[in-house]
Amino acid sequence: MKRPAFVVAFIAAGACAHGPPKIEGVAPTPSSQSTLWHPSPSVTDAGQRDVSGAAVSLGTVRQMTLPEVVDLALRNSPATRASWTQARAAADVYGSTEGRLYPTVTAGVTANHALTAATPGRAGIERTQYGPSLNLAYTVLDFGGRSGTIDVARQTAIAADLTHNATIENTILLVEGSAFSYLSTRAQRNGQTSTLELATQALDVANERHRVGLGTIADVLQAQTARSQAQLELQTLEGALLVARGSLAVAMGAPANLPFDIPDVAATDSVHFITQSVDSLINMAVRNRPELATTRAEAAAAASQIRVARSAYLPALALGATGANNGSNNSTFSGRTYSFNLGVQVPVFTGFSSQYDVAAASEQYQSALARGESTKQLVIQQVFTAYYTLRTSTDRVRTSRDLLASATQSELVARERYREGVGSIVDLLVAQSALANARAQEVDARWQWRTALAQLAHDVGVLNARGDTTFASLTPAPDVRPDK
Repeated sequence: MKRPAFVVAFIAAGACAHGPPKIEGVAPTPSSQSTLWHPSPSVTDAGQRDVSGAAVSLGTVRQMTLPEVVDLALRNSPATRASWTQARAAADVYGSTEGRLYPTVTAGVTANHALTAATPGRAGIERTQYGPSLNLAYTVLDFGGRSGTIDVARQTAIAADLTHNATIENTILLVEGSAFSYLSTRAQRNGQTSTLELATQALDVANERHRVGLGTIADVLQAQTARSQAQLELQTLEGALLVARGSLAVAMGAPANLPFDIPDVAATDSVHFITQSVDSLINMAVRNRPELATTRAEAAAAASQIRVARSAYLPALALGATGANNGSNNSTFSGRTYSFNLGVQVPVFTGFSSQYDVAAASEQYQSALARGESTKQLVIQQVFTAYYTLRTSTDRVRTSRDLLASATQSELVARERYREGVGSIVDLLVAQSALANARAQEVDARWQWRTALAQLAHDVGVLNARGDTTFASLTPAPDVRPDK
């Protein structure tokens, strides 16, 4: 009775004593779900090295144009680096599979010591053999298996290259969107600075009118409130501008505290109508989008995989040759040897594996075709949406400029009326608020148009590595002059 109990206790103690090994001398997990895990000094030291390597001097601010920003992003982006290395790896796999077209040659050196058993009338013989050997193996014919495997690798390499192209275009769009957001925020900040100046002027006029007895303290307080609100909005935009610049730096593959700036975009950044119809742009996208070309390459690879699977049903013709030069302590076993064989391998029964391999390859091909069709529908929807978004943005630019012009005149009239004593402070503050909103809407409409143009260029597949967002055929939109 004691022995079983002892065995059970020993096993239980061993189970309790067993646990995961330590990680560099520290516990592998926190002590409980509510406590932190404290890493080893080597982990914290590595983090310190990363921090020191990411430190950026904030001394000189570098001016960068938009093409320079795009170029830096493409060179620094982890996404483009990953897609590029994957494309190179796929090309290497393709090169490796092409090696199946050539014979395989192996060389070796062997040594063998043996003792033969004695037989009646013959004593056992002890011998040692050694020497180099050369082996050759070559598949002469396999009815599509080898060529199919090579074509699978080739189409996979093509798909990887096209995926890299798509990654580049996505990176360009991401960086341009971040740049436009930063430039829009900066323009909003500059516009709010003008709003604050107008609010300050209104407060000065209210103070002067109150000093000479032509205005009330209520006018001064209302003007002071409007100025404080304008200043608060300016401070908010100053913070948003720094955040937008940090986001743009990260999109460029750089630390958020990278010291850089982008100059104002020139007046040539004018608003145009796209003369092509949405149908022609959709046709361009079907031809140009790398995502669609990727699905076509994947479908071609799946079709070649069917050939590979079907080749397992068919015989294969193989050639083999071996040559050796043996040395031995027994001259009888010394000398050159060779062998040559040519054979046909015929699959008779593989446990139905070949049948299922062909069925699986066929289903994968149908799945690839379905993914291609789904991607095509998605691309058509993206172009359709981007096209009409751009048209709406073009109309918004025109309308917002008209709104800004009328709001500017209205504020000027209200300011002069209040200065002359024939208008109220409420009329002036309302006009200034309307002007601030019109200025913000005009800035937002302009940069929304730039973003919409970049999105359409991306969706059509004409957004190149320079970040250009122009189409072959553009006409200036009437009554829209960004330089005014």
